[in-house]
Amino acid sequence: WTSIFQISTEEVGVITRFGRYVRQVEPGLNMKIPFAEVVFKVPVERQQKLEFGFRTSSAGIDSEYSHSSTTKDESLMLTGDLNLAEVEWVVQFRVDNAYNYLFKVRNPENTLRDISEAAMRQIVGDRTVNEVLTVGRTEIGSQLEELIQAICREYSMGIKIEQVVLQDINPPEPVKAAFNAVNEAQQEKETLINQAKSE
Repeated sequence: WTSIFQISTEEVGVITRFGRYVRQVEPGLNMKIPFAEVVFKVPVERQQKLEFGFRTSSAGIDSEYSHSSTTKDESLMLTGDLNLAEVEWVVQFRVDNAYNYLFKVRNPENTLRDISEAAMRQIVGDRTVNEVLTVGRTEIGSQLEELIQAICREYSMGIKIEQVVLQDINPPEPVKAAFNAVNEAQQEKETLINQAKSE
């Protein structure tokens, strides 16, 4: 009975014999040599996600999110004009090569998390805080997706990046009030200039 196993529809089975890769099996009932072969089930059809700056504590219609000191550390970014911004984002990915995912990189999800964080710091570090908070969001998202995918390809991780979603970008909590005051002053300045021009 230990020689028969089942692979579900969204997975593939990677079989090793005495620790060495032997073959890959498709979904359904399969057989292996008992005690000599080990099966690793890899979800290749399931879209997985990594969250940065927050964690989903309960998903559903009214999803709940939690923030901790760990998530604050990964979301706090230094911009190119030496300001701080809290950037929250989600990386959605699939495993597109089960062999590479299992054997080319140790701990691929942690590696992907480190790659994503480093890439985001690089991209945010090249921009001003105003670009990051306002007009540059879509460009940051697409550039981040390309950079992460290029590094994953270089590392032969067997991961395909499906989408990068920027959730929320804010100034840090201690300076949020001052930042909002500056924005209000800039808007008031524009309003007064427009009123003066119309008169």
